[in-house]
Amino acid sequence: MPYMIKTLGKPDSEALRMSLRPAHLEYLKSRQTMILAAGALLEDNGSGGNGGLLILDTDDRAVAEAFIAADPFTVGGLFASIEVTRWRKAFFNFDCLL
Repeated sequence: MPYMIKTLGKPDSEALRMSLRPAHLEYLKSRQTMILAAGALLEDNGSGGNGGLLILDTDDRAVAEAFIAADPFTVGGLFASIEVTRWRKAFFNFDCLL
């Protein structure tokens, strides 16, 4: 059963986010075989980037926690909060799995 990781950035951290973003994207690309889905949390108008959502293909909470702990966004101090939660696939890739 995968793990979902939700992150929220610290207020007024746009400059820090942009400086860390290239390393963050490289980190994700280098581990993309673990990632079922990932992306930024945006405002309704498409602006922003004040956090993100990752769904990792792992049954091991320690693996999910280590994954986000090593992310350059985490290492660089971008996040105000990180939530790691077990996630059950019910509908995925346009399929009902129930």
